[in-house]
Amino acid sequence: MTLPLASVSSEKKKKPSLLLTFSAVAVLITGGIAAVWFFTQGKPLVRSLPIGATVIPQDAVFTVSLTTDVQQWDSLREFGTKQLQTELDRNLIALRDRFLSRYGFDFQQHVQPWVGDGVTFAVLAPPKPAEGSSPSINDTAINPQPLLVVLPIKNPQAGEKILTQMQTVSAKTWRDTPAESLRDRTYGNVKIKEATNKNGEELAIAIVDGGKYVVMSDESQAINQVIDAQQQQTTINKLPGFADNFTKIASYQPFAQFYLNIPSSAQLISGLPNRQLPAQVLGQLQNHQGLVGTVLVEPEGVRLKAASWLKPNSRRTLAVENNAATMAKRVPAQTMMLWSGSNLRRLWTDYVATSQGNSLAPINPEQLRKDFKSLTNLELERDFLSWMGGEFALSIVPASSNNDFRAALLFMVQVRDRPKADAAMKKLDEAMSTQYQLKIEKTTVANQELTRWFSPFGTLTASHGWMDNNVKFITMGAPITDIILPATPNPLAQTSLYQTAVPSPFNPGNSNFFLDVERLAKNFPLPPLFPNQQSLLAATSTIGISTNINDNRSIQYEALIRLRKTDKPSPLPTPMETLKLE
Repeated sequence: MTLPLASVSSEKKKKPSLLLTFSAVAVLITGGIAAVWFFTQGKPLVRSLPIGATVIPQDAVFTVSLTTDVQQWDSLREFGTKQLQTELDRNLIALRDRFLSRYGFDFQQHVQPWVGDGVTFAVLAPPKPAEGSSPSINDTAINPQPLLVVLPIKNPQAGEKILTQMQTVSAKTWRDTPAESLRDRTYGNVKIKEATNKNGEELAIAIVDGGKYVVMSDESQAINQVIDAQQQQTTINKLPGFADNFTKIASYQPFAQFYLNIPSSAQLISGLPNRQLPAQVLGQLQNHQGLVGTVLVEPEGVRLKAASWLKPNSRRTLAVENNAATMAKRVPAQTMMLWSGSNLRRLWTDYVATSQGNSLAPINPEQLRKDFKSLTNLELERDFLSWMGGEFALSIVPASSNNDFRAALLFMVQVRDRPKADAAMKKLDEAMSTQYQLKIEKTTVANQELTRWFSPFGTLTASHGWMDNNVKFITMGAPITDIILPATPNPLAQTSLYQTAVPSPFNPGNSNFFLDVERLAKNFPLPPLFPNQQSLLAATSTIGISTNINDNRSIQYEALIRLRKTDKPSPLPTPMETLKLE
């Protein structure tokens, strides 16, 4: 049961490998959404662990569990622009029909009578090479990861009947399938039904966990993995930290729940041609265990609750520092973007430690040090970051009047050593004056000393000063000191837009992020970064994210993507209606 949209060829084809990059994860989730569209007659899910956590092997690379509550699916389809909604529906229809009709299954007749409250999809680790064989860099492409589907059974007594019925339906669909391609076998005292068509496509089905679940896969070996994992107590719910972290993010009636095995996914990606990860990165990722998440569909949009954790024996640990509490109170209400954190110096130290030897890191620390030295004749860490040990924030604030610049970039940091900060900024002023012929002008605003940099043509390009005795600010672009000094009477933190957009489960948290997508997209042309970018931007109002360091080995996240609603969508056509339209 692979998920590609292309039609099935009459010739046997290799199954494509599922690349667990961020884009591939999104595709898998979308495939899962489409696949369970038919499973909409069950009750809303109420649980803390995902369906099937007691049968999925620990080496599973990725799992996603999806609700069967039809009202939540209807609510999701109301979000977005008409164009985005049409694109979503097209993929939902195509993938939904392939999941059932490919094997001859009709939901109303074959599935609805017994299916439980949800469905889980799991991407398992690729099958291990046969004993004595030599692994190849192309093994992943030749032997792609099996896809496992876990369906809960409402009535366990119906288990044997379900197996026989599903195998019979598959046989009728593959009318030219020889009789010997329909098999019954036993593994670990569990009965397994199998079918293979003339193209070599397989379907393996079994009832596991005492009749609680139907498990299905396009790789017979995957069913063996499930049976082994359950009998050997090596399922994902037994992983250290799995249950504890899911409990932290448990919610009533979740739309979706997911789990990403970080080291397994890294190994998988590294084994693919042209996608090898540097050895340093692979080594660092082995400290991590997993990322779990819960997705909720709310009236305002989609909320994500997530947690990640390190292995119990990892050499790396986290510093528990949650101080991001005040910066949203210092920027004006019209701020379009704000990112605040607890300790800039520590953030940089952690980044340097995890990016060394990583050719994929967005910023090379050593190159940044050299560039900073070349531009300012100062040492980045010794002269600047050494006194930036407190809360910090980076913001985009629109100009208060017509100006050469549409907005200003505002940097603020809580300073631990003001004399050292003053000495560093004095050296920076001198460097700007001597190396770039900027005019340095000092003045006073709201009883605070302010330094301004003017270009040789008289244009104000930057300024810096103090908001109070220990918060240093630097602006670049439009002049905005008149709206940040003295303290703004209408800060971003008090606006309903910010309060609605940015989740506040952590008080305070380790970091906060706010983005007014609508205003930013209107004021600044954005380069194309991903497919359907304009449609997605047009559908999104704001994005808010908060993080919290729970302890020295786990981090918790919460995000809210506020979306616009369009006209109520019409029901998706049934498979028969879809065929008539083609």
